[in-house]
Amino acid sequence: MEPLTLSAIEDAFRASYSRKLCSEDDLPFWSTDNPSRGHCAVAALTLHDLLGGDLLLATVDRDGEHIGYHWWNRVGGVDIDLTRGQFLENETVNEPEVVKRPPGRPTFYAEQYDLMRALVGEKLGFEIQTAEVEK
Repeated sequence: MEPLTLSAIEDAFRASYSRKLCSEDDLPFWSTDNPSRGHCAVAALTLHDLLGGDLLLATVDRDGEHIGYHWWNRVGGVDIDLTRGQFLENETVNEPEVVKRPPGRPTFYAEQYDLMRALVGEKLGFEIQTAEVEK
């Protein structure tokens, strides 16, 4: 097995983004030109399964009004955001807070999470296990 690189991980995620994995709220904004739209939660959880670290959560505003949340990762003090490019010019991601991951399989976007994990794992050549977290 070849060493796992951030470039290989990023390529595996990008190849896995699809309308099927997009959060329902973001479907109107998803397109093949913006394939990471609506994938932040499942991408951040899957990357956490792979690399550990912290989960970050921030509010997102559009034209100054709250429209949702954005998830990404911090590993070894470095922010890794595999879906940052999804935002439109009039959308702002605010300062994040570190959030604790609940134990086990997530209850929100569970099917999308399972599929993301399977697709990314297939592209990387191994099965991705759900991270063990403290209760």
